[in-house]
Amino acid sequence: ARGPSTFIPLGEIPQEGGESSLHQLLGAFVSAGRVDHVALVMGLHPQYLSSFWKTQYLLLRMDGPLPYHKRHYIAIMAAARHRCSYLVGLHMGEFLQVGGNPAWLQGLHCAPQKLRNLNEINKLLAHRPWLITKEHIEALLKPGEDSWSLAELVQALVLLTHYHSLASFVFGCGIKPEEEQDVENSCWAPSPHSDSSPASDDTMGGSGGTDAMQELEVLMERMKLLQENQLEEEGVTQEEMATRFELEKTENLLVPSSDILDPSLQSNIRCFLEDPEFGYKDFTRRGEQAPPTFRAQ
Repeated sequence: ARGPSTFIPLGEIPQEGGESSLHQLLGAFVSAGRVDHVALVMGLHPQYLSSFWKTQYLLLRMDGPLPYHKRHYIAIMAAARHRCSYLVGLHMGEFLQVGGNPAWLQGLHCAPQKLRNLNEINKLLAHRPWLITKEHIEALLKPGEDSWSLAELVQALVLLTHYHSLASFVFGCGIKPEEEQDVENSCWAPSPHSDSSPASDDTMGGSGGTDAMQELEVLMERMKLLQENQLEEEGVTQEEMATRFELEKTENLLVPSSDILDPSLQSNIRCFLEDPEFGYKDFTRRGEQAPPTFRAQ
């Protein structure tokens, strides 16, 4: 499919020169340097695009405690946690444009220790935010050579959560790389979740359908076990059984399968990840005590 989105026909995407409000917004994007596919797709909702663009501009280009190149590197770290190749590639380019050190793009291990110290809170925010404690914050603010100031940390955390969320938008709208992006270059590789990705045939090795069938078989087996357990347990209602089935189904969908974690599939992303196997785990499982939560204003 042509256009910025795998899912939305090109004819439905607003174009430059369209309605006046959108035309002004796209003009603002041009003055800022580029009109990317996220902006084009979000242009279906001009008022939302306006708010988004202002927020994005404030986070990345306005005055703040963090240098511009570090802001883009934090965006890369956040997007990598969700394996969002589109955003990783986009901000690798932005990182270099604002004078970032190319050596840092070889992987997280090449970045300064101060940025690497964000890894733990980044992975928790991305996958299990309820596990964050005040000790995680204190460790980053602790005086030392690589310590964060409170203002720096606030901006870093906002950037992390912003790009965790934006990765969901990119996946949900099937955002594709811009034409000028070199899909042969790993740093611009399309998302592995996109079936229309030019690299999908090679990276998946033709095993996508087989994997889906295997996952379906596992799910059916779980359903069978649930039905058998129902016969053995007395007083279990149909509603309870339905709840258990939905829980199993949800967990099966939300936990990434092993092929997504394969180094050969994610070479451009794994270099920015430490503990790549760390992922979502259901907040409350039947029979287990809910973890304590850290609440802050």
